[in-house]
Amino acid sequence: MSIIDNHFGISAQSVLARSKRAEILASNIINADTPNYKAKDLDFASILNAKKNVGSIKPVSIATSHGNHISSSSTDAYALQTKYRIPEHASLDGNTVDSYVEKGKFAENAVRYQISLTMLNNKIQSLINNLKGE
Repeated sequence: MSIIDNHFGISAQSVLARSKRAEILASNIINADTPNYKAKDLDFASILNAKKNVGSIKPVSIATSHGNHISSSSTDAYALQTKYRIPEHASLDGNTVDSYVEKGKFAENAVRYQISLTMLNNKIQSLINNLKGE
């Protein structure tokens, strides 16, 4: 872990996790009418705990059985923290998305994302000021 990583702490990881969660929630909203689609969410608490306990989230390596298969990427680090949401109301088509719940969670995540960005920006500004000797 570098000095810069120590300075930014959990703020940088929080921004990345909130961004990934926004993608997942948007996918849920888009698939609200897709039969058998299962709503997912990112377990933000487990990401933060992994960051605190391990120092950083390690990418998950996915084995492929053929050279033409898509290889794993850095977003795989969030795969273990992605969970299926338990629906509040049963759907006849097997879809577990409640668009009101998803929109509410998306809005809450957007606010928290902005807070995380502000905190990260403050840390960056502090680092710049320290480097300038102010």
